[in-house]
Amino acid sequence: MQKQVVQHEDQHNVKKDTGTESVLTIAGWLDRWKTNPQAAARDLLDRQQKRIAKCAAGKTPQWIHLVALDVLEAQINELLKTDANDLPLYGVPFAVKDNIDVAGMPTTAGCPEYAYTPDSDAFVIAKLKKAGAICIGKTNLDQFATGLNGTRTPYSIPHSVFSEAHISGGSSSGSAVAVALGEVAFSLGTDTAGSGRVPAGCNQLVGLKPSKGYISTNGLIPACRTLDCISIFAHTVDDAQNVLAVAGVYDPEDPYARQAQPAVTSFSSTNLKLATFSNLSWFGDTQQQAAWNAYVAQLAARGITLTEIDPTPFFALAPLLYNGPWVAERLAALSEFVAEQPEAIHPVVREIVLSGKKFSAVDTFNAEYQRADLARKIQQALSEFDALMVPTAPIFPTIEALLAEPIKLNSELGTYTNFVNLADLSALAVPACLRDDGLPFGITLIAEAWADARLAAIAKQLNQEQATIPPLRHDEIELAVVGAHLTGMPLNHQLTNRGGRLLEQTTTAASYRLYALANTTPPKPGLVFDTEGDEIIVEVWALPRTALADFIQEIPPPLGLGSLTLVDGRQVTGFICEPRALQDAKDVTAFGGWRPYIASRQSAPLAPQPKGITHA
Repeated sequence: MQKQVVQHEDQHNVKKDTGTESVLTIAGWLDRWKTNPQAAARDLLDRQQKRIAKCAAGKTPQWIHLVALDVLEAQINELLKTDANDLPLYGVPFAVKDNIDVAGMPTTAGCPEYAYTPDSDAFVIAKLKKAGAICIGKTNLDQFATGLNGTRTPYSIPHSVFSEAHISGGSSSGSAVAVALGEVAFSLGTDTAGSGRVPAGCNQLVGLKPSKGYISTNGLIPACRTLDCISIFAHTVDDAQNVLAVAGVYDPEDPYARQAQPAVTSFSSTNLKLATFSNLSWFGDTQQQAAWNAYVAQLAARGITLTEIDPTPFFALAPLLYNGPWVAERLAALSEFVAEQPEAIHPVVREIVLSGKKFSAVDTFNAEYQRADLARKIQQALSEFDALMVPTAPIFPTIEALLAEPIKLNSELGTYTNFVNLADLSALAVPACLRDDGLPFGITLIAEAWADARLAAIAKQLNQEQATIPPLRHDEIELAVVGAHLTGMPLNHQLTNRGGRLLEQTTTAASYRLYALANTTPPKPGLVFDTEGDEIIVEVWALPRTALADFIQEIPPPLGLGSLTLVDGRQVTGFICEPRALQDAKDVTAFGGWRPYIASRQSAPLAPQPKGITHA
């Protein structure tokens, strides 16, 4: 697993990833180009050179094709002739799922035998380039965008940036991983059944699935042409919206493009109406279920509650996508290639695509009538709510488990995604929290078509957008927590019940040791200063000063509050431990944080989680 250390650098929401690359948002890249364009150019070229070397060594499963250095340099030189203030995405690097055409780059759709090199850009690529964005390469995917897991590829299989053992999600696997690793500020994926949302959930990203027809699909190899959407992965909701503002231009040459419709974007911030499904299914994944419960409890503590609705029409609609005649639409897109080179297609993908042969025209019309009826019922069910909130995925399987049961687990991954495009809905996947084992958990907001802006506003209210978190107020104190008070952990309620707000996840300076204290319930850590120590993951919370005294009363000895030094040099109040408690304690510093240690006690050890700031 790629080890990340992320921290605030300035007001432009710059992030650092010392294990891979500096992770910059769109604002961060724009600031670099405006401040020192020559240095920004050198940085972009240096990063690409290192990427190309890693790719040659087989260490970048997220990439299928990278732009050559001389081509990239020529693009940068052209860009430098323009004013950085004139272009909204000036010099911002992005990646493209390899089923979308970029002029001069091979398009493979994850199948080398299918590859061709287009002479022109897809409509959306042309718009992004015109806005100043720089495409640095094409990314891996489930072949022909058929899958939600990322393993159906003849290239190397990408994995979640949080764990080498776990899936990256798909089909837009490489696009999500490239953003999560900081290689690009944003990327394009596609979404027919959830391919722009599941990878976001697996990699703690924002995944924007716009209303159908909002972004042109001209230049896209279709999966299901009547349902396909080009999606956006980004670090923040604001970044995704900024890309959508450039990409969401009506294309009169695309027969499935639609003129954007005005939608009600306002909602009551004090009376947010969110629905969710009754009797959510988790298929035995207790970690996902626990993370959902913890997140919902956090919202409830802030006065945001969910109303349960009947999921029957949603779940009745979803099977039509893979068990109905929409599979024949996948066959229609690939009919010539399937007839000529069936052996070139991934076995699981081939099985799915060829199953389209069994459907007749009568089957198709009957299914369309059923779809229209269910879609109307779904839209009526959602009409009284601002949004539907569901888990992005009910399971987070390992690659090994997915390969052992590729159809079953892929179907489970799509439980809360498959119905969205069939019902003509908009969707936005956002990070929610970390599970007890350190893996990310995400939720998805869903509403009617053209509710894209409303979903973004709701997501930001739910504190998924770091930039929208209010700064520390004069009546609050920063408090760093390291163990049972972390988000989703047993004592987190002691913060939320007192009005605590999560500001950031970061690490201590590299001068602390972490111990598991003996005979504590729930298990508690002890953090001790040690010049031979290491960085330890902490969360920084804002706690009302008036609640601090009451909070201290619940801290049992040998724990207490003192001054901690964070990785960026800041001094904050945080949990410390008296040395006398360490006599029978276990040194768990090597885990890098309390969550990975707890996970090691509950299951097979996972790779250490990324250290650093996450969106609250």
